[in-house]
Amino acid sequence: MQALFFVFLLLLMGAIGGCATHRGSTPSDAAAQRAEREQALALFSAHPPGALPSAWQPLIITRAKKPTEYRLVADGGVTVLHAHAAASASLLMHALDLEPDQQPWLAWQWKVDRHIKGADNRYRDTEDAPVRIVLAFDGDKGDLPFSEQILFETGRLVTGRELPYATLMYIWEKKAPVGSVIAHTRTSQLKMVVAASGPHGLGQWRQLSRNLVDDYQRAFGKKPGRLIGVGVMSDTDNTGDTVDAWYGDIRLLRQQK
Repeated sequence: MQALFFVFLLLLMGAIGGCATHRGSTPSDAAAQRAEREQALALFSAHPPGALPSAWQPLIITRAKKPTEYRLVADGGVTVLHAHAAASASLLMHALDLEPDQQPWLAWQWKVDRHIKGADNRYRDTEDAPVRIVLAFDGDKGDLPFSEQILFETGRLVTGRELPYATLMYIWEKKAPVGSVIAHTRTSQLKMVVAASGPHGLGQWRQLSRNLVDDYQRAFGKKPGRLIGVGVMSDTDNTGDTVDAWYGDIRLLRQQK
């Protein structure tokens, strides 16, 4: 079973803290401001180099897979997250509880030293990426196919929690063009959007922004539920390659900068 399907199962198993209970409500301005303050806790630059912030929880995909190494480092006087993936795969996740319509723009920075040899996320056996931004969402599981509902119910029985509904990832792909939506081969509830593609910008910091509401609607055919988690993942377990990557602050904004 490939790494990304394990990722989806981990998210289903409540590893990011469960789902919101107030789906469908519209937060007030005060609630939106509180959400912005809570999201600021996820900023890597707010912490000194060294240990990971307590809000970011490592998720080990399986004991059979070597975890990716993550640590905070200084880069140009700013604290960023460094990922070292050597035939490895694991995530860092930060629990949230936000209404995407209030902060639909996701903005982040990442840097990659080189592409992964042989990686191509369109195919199961080469499904690796040097950088991924992982988003987990709440939603109505009653509209899912019966096979997906069984998966969710199994997770709920095992964990005793309601489970995240869908996972959207932004990736730097080697071949697929920017804007492509890549569906996972094992579940309809995990989709990848290509945010960067090809060799342009390798070895340099790249600043990106995407409207996550629009991208979710393109990927899943409906508007997103509440955003309940954000994470990062650098993985090379399928190709066996080694890559270094860096993540800057990840922000949720009301308007595009």
